[in-house]
Amino acid sequence: APQNRRVFLATFAAVLGNFSFGYALVYTSPVIPALEHSLDPDLILTKTQASWFGSIFTLGAAAGGLSAMVLNDLLGRKLSIMFSAVPSAAGYALMAGAHGFWMLLLGRTLTGFAGGLTAACIPVYVSEIATPGVRGALGATPQLMAVFGSLSLYALGLLLPWRWLAVAGEGPVLVMVLLLSFMPNSPRFLLSRGRDAEALRALAWLRGTDTDIRWEFEQIQDNVRRQSTHMSWAEARSPHMYRPVLIALLMRFLQQLMGITPILVYLQPIFESTAVLLPPKDDAAIVGAVRLFSVLIAAVTMDLAGRKVLLFVSATIMFAANLTLGLYVHFGPKPLTPNSTVGLESMPLGDTEPPLATPSSYLTLVPLVATMLFITGYAMGWGPITWLLMSEILPLQARGVASGLCVLVSWLTAFALTKSFLLVVNAFGLHVPFFFFAAVCVASLVFTGCCVPETKGRSLEQIESFFRTGRRSFLH
Repeated sequence: APQNRRVFLATFAAVLGNFSFGYALVYTSPVIPALEHSLDPDLILTKTQASWFGSIFTLGAAAGGLSAMVLNDLLGRKLSIMFSAVPSAAGYALMAGAHGFWMLLLGRTLTGFAGGLTAACIPVYVSEIATPGVRGALGATPQLMAVFGSLSLYALGLLLPWRWLAVAGEGPVLVMVLLLSFMPNSPRFLLSRGRDAEALRALAWLRGTDTDIRWEFEQIQDNVRRQSTHMSWAEARSPHMYRPVLIALLMRFLQQLMGITPILVYLQPIFESTAVLLPPKDDAAIVGAVRLFSVLIAAVTMDLAGRKVLLFVSATIMFAANLTLGLYVHFGPKPLTPNSTVGLESMPLGDTEPPLATPSSYLTLVPLVATMLFITGYAMGWGPITWLLMSEILPLQARGVASGLCVLVSWLTAFALTKSFLLVVNAFGLHVPFFFFAAVCVASLVFTGCCVPETKGRSLEQIESFFRTGRRSFLH
């Protein structure tokens, strides 16, 4: 709609931070194999170093989420997103000029910190500037841009050396800062800080000069006035405050336990450890393209089908995909040669082992197809909707702190999974993590049915009313 034109522009400027996040998250996928064969002895990665290089991003992201608990309310949503450009640019510069393993680790940590900060701030900013009619579609854009960033990394990984991949990561960060400097802050944040005149100007700019914003502004103003600036301990113990925070935290926890981060981080090495028909680099790029297409589906259908329906479909698809991957790895054919990159799994050859795969065997398409199915399921539901619901259901009074807490919990879980993934694979086999991820998908189906509210078509104030006074006031 024409009246949402400026909202779309502000959203695009903000979600460039998610593009950089997605790009940095999967940076290790083509880089780990390249560094395993590096001619520089200071940069050759051992199995342990590869594990740390892959997983330390999540520790940085957890620290970024922790900082967002303060910065989100101290600087505001927009300035916090812009601030993330500092560690992001520094991290890419360190990795591009790395001459030792410590520079790679520090650069990866800094880009992770920036990613964690933007992961907490951008969904909140987007949800607070969007109208209810487009909030679902715009709520999918952070995940969409993260996916597009990952796909760009996979595509550039086929063309550029690993150092130039880091240099290329600087571009979106600079464009984000430039565009955001012309965008307004969140009207809800400005009102919560007593800057009413500035909030009115920001809302008027976002909605356009021909739109009557008085009713919307008064609604937001009344909601802000009902809440004190600082949340007391008694308020934190109130069900209308802790229930939405608990739901958001558990959704982020389950989202990571489904295995998305270790699968993305070790995507190319996983393909190199299984019998695949196509080269692992090509498989990784194909999966990235499928992920992008799936998020586009979610963006289109989120305001039509509703959040809960997509969450159910998403978890069911991921369950089938993880189960298929686990069964294939356990009972299917093995590669002709053992993996030589990060040693995801030792593969002794003997009479009891499954048959070796031939390059032309179409059975070896199963890992690619199942991974595409997993990414499709994640990207059309639990990927974007978890971010969207976090920004929708958290009460305004606790939104800044609670969103940072959600990101902290999410990335601490991701670190534990990513760090232990290679250890579990080497100890028990590659099939074990996939069976575990499948079990978590079943648990998420139960959780969605019991605990997650439907927020389609509701304003943020109506959603808060649901948690305050019950379902009747929410529906009417």
